Amino acid sequence: MEKRTLYAVILSVIVITIGFTVQNLLYPPEPVPVTAPAAPAPQPGAPAADPQAAPGPATDAPRPAPSFADGTVRAVPQEGISRQTRVFQNDVLRVTFTPEGGAVQSFELLEHLERGNPVEMAVTGSAADQNGFLLKFGGPDAPPVTDLFTFRRTDNPNVIEFSRDFYFSGRPEAPFRVVRRYVFQPGEYLFELQTTIENSVNEFIALDSNGIAYTITTAPQIGPSFTQLDGRQEFRRFLTHTGGRRRTVNVSSGSSQQVADRVDWAAIAGKYFVLIAVPGAADYRVTFSAVPAQGVPEAHRISVSRPVIRSARNTDTVRFFVGPKTPAHLERYNSANDNAFRTQNLNLDAAMETRMLLGWLENILKFALNAISRVVPNYGIAIIVLTLIVKLLLWPLTHKSYESTARMQSLSPKIQELREKHPDNPQKMNAEMAALYKKEGVNPLGGCLPMLLQFPFFIAMFGLFNNHFELRGASFIPGWIDDLSAPESIWNFGDFTLPFLGWNDLRLLPIVFVGTQILSSKLMQQPQANASQMKMMTYMMPIVFFFVLYNMPSGLLVYWIVTNVLTVGQQYYNNKIKKPAPAPVAAPAARASAAKKRSTKR
Repeated sequence: MEKRTLYAVILSVIVITIGFTVQNLLYPPEPVPVTAPAAPAPQPGAPAADPQAAPGPATDAPRPAPSFADGTVRAVPQEGISRQTRVFQNDVLRVTFTPEGGAVQSFELLEHLERGNPVEMAVTGSAADQNGFLLKFGGPDAPPVTDLFTFRRTDNPNVIEFSRDFYFSGRPEAPFRVVRRYVFQPGEYLFELQTTIENSVNEFIALDSNGIAYTITTAPQIGPSFTQLDGRQEFRRFLTHTGGRRRTVNVSSGSSQQVADRVDWAAIAGKYFVLIAVPGAADYRVTFSAVPAQGVPEAHRISVSRPVIRSARNTDTVRFFVGPKTPAHLERYNSANDNAFRTQNLNLDAAMETRMLLGWLENILKFALNAISRVVPNYGIAIIVLTLIVKLLLWPLTHKSYESTARMQSLSPKIQELREKHPDNPQKMNAEMAALYKKEGVNPLGGCLPMLLQFPFFIAMFGLFNNHFELRGASFIPGWIDDLSAPESIWNFGDFTLPFLGWNDLRLLPIVFVGTQILSSKLMQQPQANASQMKMMTYMMPIVFFFVLYNMPSGLLVYWIVTNVLTVGQQYYNNKIKKPAPAPVAAPAARASAAKKRSTKR
């Protein structure tokens, strides 16, 4: 094997390995400054007033009201409020509400399953104050409102409404009402959370804690469940979108960070699902939190804080998208004609993962895979068909590579002769080699470059199999390869984990890959390659890739194993059936005549 080919292959291994880990490198955890928390609202402590007390008469002009920071907010005592949970369901989601704060207890995506059940997007932990879309009087660090809210049925079956009266300590005669109204639409993962606060007297609602009236906070974590966040198989990322630009906000575990600028939307993005908060018209503040919660050690929350309210009655609307991270579901909110809420230009699709260099090739392969899957119902078979198509498209390149390698082999005797002829004059030797290559019409890199041109397909395939939503939960061989987007397993070690590697599963596909790769490498061996080069190509590279690919999606390994099998067939065809003719060897008489002429010239 030529040294150029060996160096090129080694370089390719490095490039691929970097490609596999680039996602983790792009999103490293970084320590960030934590914004000082807003002053929390003190817990109720004084005796409650008579709930039937008549509100004071309204005046023509708003009168001064006590500052919220100087007092506490209490729920007006009310008997007989039901603790019954309420359920809303449409064709794509099922939401369970609790009267404790009028919050969300469960948010299930009916069309997407996890272990046979709908994906749960509200991971609430084990405490009652960890429900989703909690209301807090004050900033993100204020205690959540867990008082029982009254459920009210409306004429609209897509509306869930809760309400409760509150008052400021020292002013029981002037209660204010809080109404929490969830508005859904059929077939939509987007919903509206309307918060109405209405004072019973003609004065400003005195909710003011460091400039914040109230905050809406999501559940401690979004689903689906995970064993670990490795940045590749599963991750959680904080995103913002402002002025047409998406930004990733790195928040270290155990801390929180307030976004300085007003945002179009803020999101917690997982690998396949996303929660996006779209603030209303007011100058909302957004805070990201990675502070662990009871029962949720790896927490990721969004808090949307409303500034001080300057009226006696106010209604705000914050939109939330909780669903799959796919173009079909996110792009529809860019046009008012495509969604039931008639919203437009939300640019929620910017929450999707993008690849700058080979995204276009990945999109082409994704389109082809989807087209094949419409004919072949099994995605594993669709991957095999796509691999065959890619191999056929690359056949001219690989065939040219084999031919170039064979022609280089035929020139080996002449090249060796030039090396022996000019052992002390490398410039002369290189010049005569270049002339020889030109005369014979051989490119010394011809056997390497066509192979390198195939690696963009491999990188694009990796992105496709690691991020394509339709592969999530797609089964190839039931009982073994049940999810082409995740690693397969034939034996779980239970609590035992392999030292240093951290593996607790035995996987078969990486072993099959190593076998096919070794067989392919053996068929690629060239006679003139030295023993160390042959050993490295045959055994070391497959072993390196074994560790790199061990926890990769099974779809990617199916692709590469099939590619290896097809490559073995192509190599066998070139080596055995279509064996190149041996290079012409000069006759002894001719060689003697040439030597005599060189001696005469001297």
